[in-house]
Amino acid sequence: MSKIKKRLVALAAGVVALTLGVTVAPANGAAAAPDAAPASTSEAAPAAAGKLLGYFTEWGVYARNYHVKNIKTSGSADKLTHINYAFGNVTNGQCAIGDAYADYDKFYDANASVDGTPDTWDPGALRGNFNQLRKLKKLNPNIKVLWSFGGWTWSGNFGQAAANPAAFAESCHKLVEDPRWADVFDGIDIDWEYPNACGLTCDESGFDAFPKLMSALRTRFGGDLVTAAITADATEGGKIDAADYAGAASHVDWYNVMTYDFFGGWAPQGPTAPHSPLTSWPGIPIQGFHSDAAIQKLKGKGISADKLLLGLGFYGRGWTGVSQAAPGGTATGPAQGTYEQGIDDYKVLKNKCPSNGTVAGTAYAHCGNNWWSYDTPATIGGKMGYSRQQGLGGAFFWELSGDTTNGELISAIAGG
Repeated sequence: MSKIKKRLVALAAGVVALTLGVTVAPANGAAAAPDAAPASTSEAAPAAAGKLLGYFTEWGVYARNYHVKNIKTSGSADKLTHINYAFGNVTNGQCAIGDAYADYDKFYDANASVDGTPDTWDPGALRGNFNQLRKLKKLNPNIKVLWSFGGWTWSGNFGQAAANPAAFAESCHKLVEDPRWADVFDGIDIDWEYPNACGLTCDESGFDAFPKLMSALRTRFGGDLVTAAITADATEGGKIDAADYAGAASHVDWYNVMTYDFFGGWAPQGPTAPHSPLTSWPGIPIQGFHSDAAIQKLKGKGISADKLLLGLGFYGRGWTGVSQAAPGGTATGPAQGTYEQGIDDYKVLKNKCPSNGTVAGTAYAHCGNNWWSYDTPATIGGKMGYSRQQGLGGAFFWELSGDTTNGELISAIAGG
């Protein structure tokens, strides 16, 4: 979900789709129209700590071997209130399927299926992730599912979509409400990286393009959920200032604020710094690159705190060639990860490089000549305390496959 760069490689799928939180180097005012549809009231009743939303990646079924059933077997399904399915594509100014095979064609036998019932090859039968999500919702009616469109790789055509918001909204509604899977989705999430700013590509749609797009989606989707993942770049004149997020707020149920990927191996020599700091700290490389700065800036623009969800990363970012244990050290490049340099899952890092320090409300680890930063159950507990203190709407995370098989981090969010 800034430019900070957040990229996950979909190895077998051949797609890199990402959600980022700030702004990185290579490596989320128009007022509401008088007749605008009201924000949805259809979402699941939030838990005491608010909404608990997790991203499920369509490409995770390949190299990561993570499936919808894992949400159930980990115990996470009982704790989640919402799932964002990532990602649908945006092509020619319209919403489009991202990976047809993973989405609705992949066959699940009885052992791999959420409910123990195999898919069928009957004409018109739904398979793939969509059918598994349908089954998960039947077993866990507390969960609402949104289809997320865009991401780091697939945001380049949002500018074309913004040129005709009504046509874009119509295409999205037609796809999300396709009769084959209309009962799977409870709404739409937009992950535009970034309106009137640069991500993988640069957008020049203008300050008011984002609220116009979200207004059109609200009008077309009516009482269904309409949300967006937005940047956490709180620097002066940065990405939060580039688009009218305040003007769009009246059209969305909530914003997922991508408060992660502030720092990482795209700066190969460092300095080492936590990728998801809650607060500033002495020596922070860039002022305004931390979660609290983003939340305060968005609130300062008039966005209600309960429409903001705090972003958490179920992964770490790291460097190699590091001799200094504390943040601020020099490096020779990004550390080696399981799927990509500079990034690895929490479930891997907790054993490969256990945390041995904390800074700015998150954890870091120095192992040999490698330096990693990531959240642990303890630091997530602190962040959830912050979320409550600020009156936020809850928390979301990227993404489900990064957690342990028993849902350690999700449990920390739910218990925080």
